[in-house]
Amino acid sequence: MEANQQFKTFEDLETYKAARAFRKGMYAVSRRLPSFEKFELASQIRRAAVSLTNNIAEGHGRWHWLDHIKFLLQARGSLQELIDDLNTREDESYIPAPEVAELKQRGWHVLRLINGYLRHLRDRKTGDSFTLHDAPTPYGDTDDDLEPWIASLTFEPR
Repeated sequence: MEANQQFKTFEDLETYKAARAFRKGMYAVSRRLPSFEKFELASQIRRAAVSLTNNIAEGHGRWHWLDHIKFLLQARGSLQELIDDLNTREDESYIPAPEVAELKQRGWHVLRLINGYLRHLRDRKTGDSFTLHDAPTPYGDTDDDLEPWIASLTFEPR
């Protein structure tokens, strides 16, 4: 999608596309766990992987920017849970270390995209941007102003 082209659905988001590809990779690896892990770790991995993309989609469908942010934060939490599950797989030698490293690299890429999307929503709320888009942004591994800003948000209970 070109930078000046607006998207129409959550499926057009670069963030969603990357998260969906990561979810598929996690599902594939969950199928290769030992039989005694099929109902424990594999089930947990599948729930967290679906939560990742579901929360991106649901947040996009919300009309209030704080709701949108809340769901992106949930997606970010599910993503980090999946990365920890990769650590478990590596610790227990369920999959080869190079495969774990490649999946973790893809996961951290998704995290950078989610953080960039959060920054975009923050900037949109403060007036720096008036159209909703998911244009490529040069992401760093850390964002010193993102975490304090998220901590300052107040979410109203439903």
